[in-house]
Amino acid sequence: MIVWVNGAFGSGKTTLVDELRPRWPEALVYDPEMVGYVLREIVEVPTGDFQDLRLWRREVASLAVGLVEEYHRPLLIPMTLVDPGYAGEIFGVLKDAGIEVHHFFLKVPREVLEKRIDGRSVTPDSPEQDERVRRWCKARVERCMAAADTLPSDTVVLDGELTPQELADQVLARFRAGGPSGA
Repeated sequence: MIVWVNGAFGSGKTTLVDELRPRWPEALVYDPEMVGYVLREIVEVPTGDFQDLRLWRREVASLAVGLVEEYHRPLLIPMTLVDPGYAGEIFGVLKDAGIEVHHFFLKVPREVLEKRIDGRSVTPDSPEQDERVRRWCKARVERCMAAADTLPSDTVVLDGELTPQELADQVLARFRAGGPSGA
């Protein structure tokens, strides 16, 4: 089983997964961004967004399938995935592999997203890099917010302004009838 936590940059995906992890200790956390970082070290990313690399999408899906098949444990995946074609590619591979995917989208107002993005630091030793990352994230807020209308029909939309604890309660409540132990 995969729990994919989606939403705009700054919506709280990683924070929610961090809240879920101790409540669901058998779950593995898989961040597809790491696949992008590896690819960026090997090949050029002409658009600046590694999700535009077909290889990224293929490897993200392949590694998710491999982790589930090899370790027989659920995956928690915090990853913005708002291009409907890309989502279809990745989720299609997971479905074809017989993996149950629960897709959640954290919906957050623009002003809250921008405030959260402004308040975080990815590279504290490089303020210039931090500012470039913030600009990149903010430039994609509109596209991410608009994606809520193009997500797969079984996507569960959550209020991303709730506390991480409340969000984790809502996610785990979906599994209470036979889902993760401890839920």
